Amino acid sequence: LVACSAGVSAQSIKPGLWEITSQMQGSKEMNDAMAEARKAMESMPPEQRKMMQDMMARQGVQMSPSGGSGMAIKICMTQEMIDRNEVASHKGDCTHTNSARSGNTMKFSFVCTQPPSSGEGTVTYNSPESYAVKMQTTSTVRGQAEKMEMQSSGRWLGGDCGNIKPISIPKK
Repeated sequence: LVACSAGVSAQSIKPGLWEITSQMQGSKEMNDAMAEARKAMESMPPEQRKMMQDMMARQGVQMSPSGGSGMAIKICMTQEMIDRNEVASHKGDCTHTNSARSGNTMKFSFVCTQPPSSGEGTVTYNSPESYAVKMQTTSTVRGQAEKMEMQSSGRWLGGDCGNIKPISIPKK
């Protein structure tokens, strides 16, 4: 769901290491599942937790709990990703539409066939080192439509991504 920050544009942000913090609100079932996943990660033996964190880091993601129904991740955004307007984009078969920027905001929408989902939202650019996203998504879970609202904020941490590798996004 980090992928939901898809509307960030090339003229607005810097490449490098970003921390994206997200708060999600969805169905009780979804919120319960997220809480269970967080508990499972926290209750893992230290060696197993480190192995899981290392595996995610190889995929370009470092996760840390932020409490409640949210999460924080660190990702490496390359200039190419920013230029292609696919920053932290959905993995899967998705079509994105971005509206023209008006002041410091831009609207976006997406439709994905794998996994089946759609949504729309607004990106507000605070500076080249900070942005905020508000989004509504509808996805299909076990044949049922499930709605979710998400608020995210992106914060640039620096130009060096360290050991975090960029997320691999297929070229269009």
